[in-house]
Amino acid sequence: MDDEPLSDWAERRDAKIGRLRAVLLVVGDGPKGSHLNPDAPRVIQRWNGYTWEPHGYAANLAEAQRLLYPYDEEPPTAPVPRPQPLRAGRGRHRKPIPSEGA
Repeated sequence: MDDEPLSDWAERRDAKIGRLRAVLLVVGDGPKGSHLNPDAPRVIQRWNGYTWEPHGYAANLAEAQRLLYPYDEEPPTAPVPRPQPLRAGRGRHRKPIPSEGA
């Protein structure tokens, strides 16, 4: 069997420390998908390397997403690509140019 060295496994485990997740607060066998109850409250949990521990609280899906995926207030500006005009030419995808005498 190809066993992974313990040091490699520990590096992968340690790389995940601090990761956050949102868990839906649903009692019983109700729907558990986050998209099914967007207005339901969520608990934000943090991975400590061994178990998920409570880290925070969100009132709904939108607030949980803001906590899990923060973004800059100002979107990055990128140069807008210029449209490339069609060049004159012939090809199967081009319409033939009508001649003036015909």
